[in-house]
Parts: sequence; C-alpha cells; structure tokens
Amino acid sequence: MLPLAQSVGAVLIAGAALFLAALHKVEEGHVGVYYRGGALLDDITDPGFHLMMPLITSFHPVQTTLQSDVVENIACGTSGGVMIYFEKIECVNQLPRQYVHDVVRNHSVFYDKPLIFDKIHHEINQFCSGQTLQQVYIDEFATVDDRLQNALQAEADKYAPGLQIRAIRVSKPKIPETIRQNYERTEAEKTKLMFAVQEQKVVEKVAETERKKAVIEAEKEAALSAIRFEQQVKEKESLKEMARIEDEQHVARVKNNADAELYAAAKRAEANALELTPQFLELRRVEAIAQNTKVYFGERIPTFLGSTAMEGSLAEKAAEKEKAGSKDRKQ
Repeated sequence: MLPLAQSVGAVLIAGAALFLAALHKVEEGHVGVYYRGGALLDDITDPGFHLMMPLITSFHPVQTTLQSDVVENIACGTSGGVMIYFEKIECVNQLPRQYVHDVVRNHSVFYDKPLIFDKIHHEINQFCSGQTLQQVYIDEFATVDDRLQNALQAEADKYAPGLQIRAIRVSKPKIPETIRQNYERTEAEKTKLMFAVQEQKVVEKVAETERKKAVIEAEKEAALSAIRFEQQVKEKESLKEMARIEDEQHVARVKNNADAELYAAAKRAEANALELTPQFLELRRVEAIAQNTKVYFGERIPTFLGSTAMEGSLAEKAAEKEKAGSKDRKQ
C-alpha cells in the first residue's frame, strides 16, 4: 500500500506542477502571444488567466498601450570631427492589438530593437555627420525630435504597419567642456544684448506712449476749446437775439403808446367838436353870466350889452376854428 500511495502522491505533485506551468496571467494593457516548438501560434489572448500546454509552449506578453523606449548615451561625430553624446532619447510608441501578430511574426516580440533603438542610433549619426557642431547644438537642435519622429514613422509604415510613433523627446547633447564654456559665454553675451535691446524697446515704447498721450491731451484740449468757443458764440447770438427782441418790444410799446395818445387826442377833439355848438356856447355864456351877475347903472348900458353880444360872436368864431383844427388833426 505504501508504494501505491507514494505513486499517487507523485502523480498529484507532477499534475499540480504541470498545471502551474500551464497556468499564466496576461496583465492589463498587454496581450499574450505563444510559441510552440519555436513557431509562432495564431492564438492571441487578452488580459486575465489562461492555460497553455506546458514544456512545449512558451508565452510572451506584448504591450498594446502607450510605452516609452529610452535610448541612452548615443555617440555621434559632427561634420567638423567633434564627438558629442546624446545622453537620452525617449520614444513614445504604441502597437495596437490588431497589428500585434503581424509585427511579432516579422520582428519577434522584441520588435522595438530594430525598429526603434537601432533606427534612432542610425538617424542620430546620419544627422550629426551632415551638420556642424553649431548646427547640432544650437541652430538645428529644435528640429531633431521632429526629424526622428518622421524617420521612425516612415520606417514603421514600411516594415511594421500599425506601429505608431507618438512622440520623441531628445535631451541636450554633451559636448567637450571647453566648447561648452565658449557657448555659455556666447549665450551670456547674447543674453546681455537681448536685455539691452529689450530695454531700448521699452524706453522707445514709453517715449511713444508719452508722445501719444501728449497728442491725445492736445487734441482733447483743442476739442474743449472748440466746444467752449462754440458755446460763447451761441451765448453771444442768444444775447443778440434777446436784445433784438427787446428792441422790437420797446419800439412796439412806443408805437402803441403814440397811437394810443393820438387816438385819445383825436377822440377828445371829436368830443370837443361835438360839444362846442353855438347853442352849447350860448348856454355856457348864459350860465357864466348867471354865475357872475352884475348890476350896471348908467346911460351907456345898451352900448355895454352890444359889446357883450360882440364877445359872444367872437366866442362862436373861436369854437368854429377849434372844430376845424380838430378835423385837420384827425385827417
């Protein structure tokens, strides 16, 4: 019984070991590809636990999300013979799931070595060999990332369709210390010059601002002066118009007063003409005599009475002349 139990235990242990060897896990953001006897299988598994035939089948995860491949310490020589080093170049790339099988079949699971690492070394050396140190370090450095991205994407489109080069980040290259110090001094002088130019621009801008401000103030003052002058002119015109109206009113009042006096005189003359009739004058004479009654004595009384009649006749003639004069004034 003991040998049988040992055999069963050995079988169980061997089965457990085989199960554990067959069980594997695919992480999130990856897919699993399989080789059997060195041949790539068609099966691709998604994240999670999976089983495979142990011992004869091998499993390799392939990342399908964004990943960064870092290439370090890339040496290159410029056209002038100066050796420089790019300390680090980072390539952000992605291989979607639907392209994994074809890319792995053509370039293995380490596809990034020929398509990214080796290509970056090649392109950097090509770039440096055709440029001077000034161009590599200063003038053309800002274009290195775009050049690398375009070159890597063209290589991927040609030999590994589906591989996407998303971004390239290039660190500043290391150059010989003496040259670097010269560049630093040059940059310091350029910085001073730039500050001087900017300060000059600021001074010019301030002067221009002051000039524009003075022009605006002058225009404002001129506009205010024009407005004040126009107001004064309008005030003078208003005063002139008021004086004209007052003069017209005064003339009208004088004329109305003269017309009224003339009318009153004419009416008085007409009234006098109507009143100064012979009968009215005779009545007034008699009333006057009655009020001034006198008794005369003597032998010349007829003569006195005759002279009194003559006075009455003279009074009548005076009334006629007054009536005729009032008619002439009325006309």
